[in-house]
Amino acid sequence: MKNNPIFIIGAGRSGTNLLRDTICRLDGFKTWPCDEINYIWRHGNITKTTDRFTSEDASPKVKQFIKNEFDKFERKSNAKFVVEKTCANSLKIPFINSIFPEAKYLFIVRNGFDVASSAKQRWTAPLEIKYILQKAKFVPILDIPYYALRYFMNRIKKLFSSEKRLAFWGPLYPGMEQDLKEDSLIEVCAKQWKECVEIAHDDLLEIDPDQVYFMTYENFVNEPHIELKKVVAFLGLNFTDEELNKAIGKVLTRSIGKYKKNLTDKEISNVNPIILPVMDSIYNKI
Repeated sequence: MKNNPIFIIGAGRSGTNLLRDTICRLDGFKTWPCDEINYIWRHGNITKTTDRFTSEDASPKVKQFIKNEFDKFERKSNAKFVVEKTCANSLKIPFINSIFPEAKYLFIVRNGFDVASSAKQRWTAPLEIKYILQKAKFVPILDIPYYALRYFMNRIKKLFSSEKRLAFWGPLYPGMEQDLKEDSLIEVCAKQWKECVEIAHDDLLEIDPDQVYFMTYENFVNEPHIELKKVVAFLGLNFTDEELNKAIGKVLTRSIGKYKKNLTDKEISNVNPIILPVMDSIYNKI
């Protein structure tokens, strides 16, 4: 690759899409024409029951496959910088680092209450054919039968679920299958955020600090020009104020605090013990 890839790391519904799309409005930055490429990341490891991958999962064959996919995309898109965002990568940092040891990471953390509230809606959302077809284009051919069956079973689960939820959505953290049997959906959403944030944070601290940039969603949407300028400086680049202003045109603050309208007092009380310790130990220190 011409330049090391840039990975946006964050729990689902944390503003990872917004950050990726904003960066990719700057000249030279490109990303895949779909939301995520977890199908590519999991090739060679599709039977793993969680998204927690370590360096041991990156066999020589797996490494070569993923590198080839990135090289192909770089050539096809004529990208100067390849930006990749897959929320499940919050649980895969050691795996990714073993494949791309010089990569740059942008770690974005959002208020856990807003994330849990938004994630709950995604777990119960209706089918989006266009979204699925965009992602399906990047399923490795040999993996298609596995994912076709998995997708079918996921939808069947929703039909018979008392909460009308999918069997799975978002990053699959260790212990999630059992939590889905014992906890309410909003508690699982809170734990999903917690695990992604804590695991990614700890893993990223093991990497050269010059390769990692920490930020919060709230700071980004409240002061997008300032935050984007810091991001490009971290990447060793420089853009004019006019270029930055064009890139941040779709950054809005309207989603901050929406959980207060969408969650009941009981739901908030149930997730307080899960979310608040992480807010204090990580979010509030970024």
